[in-house]
Amino acid sequence: MTCIDRRDLGLLLIRLSTGGVLAAHGAQKLFGWFGGGGIEGTGQAMEAMGYAPGKASATAAGLAEAGGGVLLALGLATPAAGAAAAGAMAGAAAVHVPNGFFAQSGGYEYTVSLGLAAAGLAVAGPGRLSLDHLMGHAVNRGWMVPVALGTTAAVTAVVVGVRNNRVRTAREGKQEALFEK
Repeated sequence: MTCIDRRDLGLLLIRLSTGGVLAAHGAQKLFGWFGGGGIEGTGQAMEAMGYAPGKASATAAGLAEAGGGVLLALGLATPAAGAAAAGAMAGAAAVHVPNGFFAQSGGYEYTVSLGLAAAGLAVAGPGRLSLDHLMGHAVNRGWMVPVALGTTAAVTAVVVGVRNNRVRTAREGKQEALFEK
């Protein structure tokens, strides 16, 4: 092994920051840590956002964020970890799209940034300062990147599509009359 270079240090920093933030968000959903709602509270929130059933949606999002975040931080199973986290962030971004881009207005800026960082790590790989490298890249093969990202994109498209349809249908039921009687 040659000496550690700037790229390895940069990837480590990106993995630790992105993975750490994602793991914390997942812990909020799963365990109620850091002021989160836990499965119960997050499940109710997920139902209100159009993701049903709420508890199952909260569990899936929490596992994708916490599990993907921890694995990204460790640099282990990087393609799957990055894809899972990116999928969770795409689901979160769908909720924020009506509020515009910037997070200060409730927009999707933050979720997209985390999702793209996670997807970028899935593509770039974890670098040499990682468990993947230490384990000979047994769970970080080149073919895993398109499989993980493609599978996650397909599942996310279905889940977000069903959610958007549910929200649209609920909104149509509350539409005001177009003409007065």
